[in-house]
Amino acid sequence: MRVLAAMSGGVDSAVAAARAVEAGHDVVGVHLALSRQRGTLRTGSRGCCTIEDAMDARRAATLLGIPFYVWDFSERFAEDVVEDFVAEYAAGRTPNPCLRCNEKIKFAALMEKALALGFDAVATGHYADVRVMPDGSRELHRAATWAKDQSYVLGVLTAEQLAHAMFPLGATPSKEEVRAEAAARGLTVAQKPDSHDICFIPDGDTRGWLAERVGLEDGAILDRAGERIGTHRGAAAFTVGQRKGLDIGYPAPDGKPRYVLEVRPKTNEVVVGPREALAIGQLAGSRLSWAGNPPADPATPFACEVQVRAHGDPVPATAVVRDGELVVTLDAPLDGVAPGQSAVLYLGTRVLGQATIDRTVSAVPAGTPSG
Repeated sequence: MRVLAAMSGGVDSAVAAARAVEAGHDVVGVHLALSRQRGTLRTGSRGCCTIEDAMDARRAATLLGIPFYVWDFSERFAEDVVEDFVAEYAAGRTPNPCLRCNEKIKFAALMEKALALGFDAVATGHYADVRVMPDGSRELHRAATWAKDQSYVLGVLTAEQLAHAMFPLGATPSKEEVRAEAAARGLTVAQKPDSHDICFIPDGDTRGWLAERVGLEDGAILDRAGERIGTHRGAAAFTVGQRKGLDIGYPAPDGKPRYVLEVRPKTNEVVVGPREALAIGQLAGSRLSWAGNPPADPATPFACEVQVRAHGDPVPATAVVRDGELVVTLDAPLDGVAPGQSAVLYLGTRVLGQATIDRTVSAVPAGTPSG
């Protein structure tokens, strides 16, 4: 096949490209320039799309003997990922920019261009597995090693995208094996640190970054009864489940820590309460998509597992689609679920699909002894 290998400049994508070459495919490497500040330098494991990353990707492609290009997707990234991130926080939601990047950039914009140029597949360094079924359809499954599994952030992929997606690292037992392979192949990125945090906020100061773009104004901190108990420095900087940074100044009547339960951007209010009140019994979301064939009748409740964080544990649940909305009822309460997060449904190791969470239902109503 003609394979376009997305090369970030990291060890995973370099080894993925190497394996595609070794498998006999006609491989071309491409590095996506996503940052509008291309003169920036990488600091340890923070940041992406830096000068070093592009150079590391080029060196790997040269060693592999494959053509290499840099494609400028910075405008698309700014619109579909960065601006979406700002808009979601301004609306009091907690977005996942990595998932949105996979949806809008790596498996939409990139794949669209790749197919238009005659490529058969796009290969990335994600840890996940695409399986071909007897009928020719494809399913997305977890990677062999759950500790490195990245199927959650790939839950937005559609059946058409899965048909052209290649994940050469999916069956790899460990990251250490990938690094050892990179070293054996002579790849200079063998020991390069993994990137983490939000790539377009390399200093990790999300509050300061949002303050420049959303504008943070002082507002009320309320308890569950609606009583004002403090003042915050900008609602958009808070997310459900947050404990630090409230600065209320005095303890709760029961002496227990307070957590953010709700963010109300229209009134610039933050609602706080005990940890028990973070328990969610049901969630519902829109922007629903299926990763491969959907359930036979999604309008009929079906058993599954749901995961709401990239590194969270899946929990048993019952899901149903009503009027285009995915409604998930949890078998046991789940803590700290926020609107804007993605609920990814699983059946065993298989990813069924996902939806962006719009609303949640507390398992501990206000007024109960624990709430």
